[in-house]
Amino acid sequence: MGDRRTQNLPTFSQNVCVILVNPEHDGNIGAVARSMLNFGINDLRVVGRDGIWSEEARRRAKNAQTVLDGAKVVNTFEESVADCSLVVGTSGKREEGEKTAKRHFLLPKELPNRLSGTEGRVAIVFGPEGKGLLNEQLEMCDLLITIPTWEGYPILNLSHAVSIICYSWYVNSDTTNPPGTGGRLLNSELRAQLRSETKRLVELMPTKDHKRKGIESTLLRVLFRGLPKDDEIHRILGIITQAADSFEQSRF
Repeated sequence: MGDRRTQNLPTFSQNVCVILVNPEHDGNIGAVARSMLNFGINDLRVVGRDGIWSEEARRRAKNAQTVLDGAKVVNTFEESVADCSLVVGTSGKREEGEKTAKRHFLLPKELPNRLSGTEGRVAIVFGPEGKGLLNEQLEMCDLLITIPTWEGYPILNLSHAVSIICYSWYVNSDTTNPPGTGGRLLNSELRAQLRSETKRLVELMPTKDHKRKGIESTLLRVLFRGLPKDDEIHRILGIITQAADSFEQSRF
């Protein structure tokens, strides 16, 4: 009981990684590794740790030691997502009312369905226990996911949240889509260029400074919600770059 069979990982797992940003408790890191392998995902990345796993982490990982041994350890959030085409942040802190630009969430089951048949690495990012991802970190994500929980106590344990997301990915992934329904996500360099040019455009726009961050966030959220492909983004980038250049020239 508890052992794993010799079986290939699901096809979708090659394109999904789980990122833990500054996790506080060793036990949760091990539990996350176990949850990931339960659902066929083995690419774990940890920000702010040295990669020397304690006995507690090893014990909680059980038979998922390979996930811990293969974990990529980096110093910054930016390093952890450098090769990713889509970065998905997770949070249990939900806004109420109309002003939800920073926290426009998808549900866990929606993303696998929308990404089925596509290529390109997707990062699912989790913040530290207690605080979760900070606003500035959420703004570095292309899409946001929240797990529907009772509002009386909405914040989940880190490893439990990872389990639910990985489970949802596992049961909602379909690798048998017919030709023409898939495609490729943005390559990581094009993603970085899109975010950089959008930021430049908003910085040059003639608008009030306190509105710039909200405009930038909204533009990126809307663009990435459509999961555009490389050729589409090249066209959009052309428009954004031309608009930014025009604003820049008008200043002189």
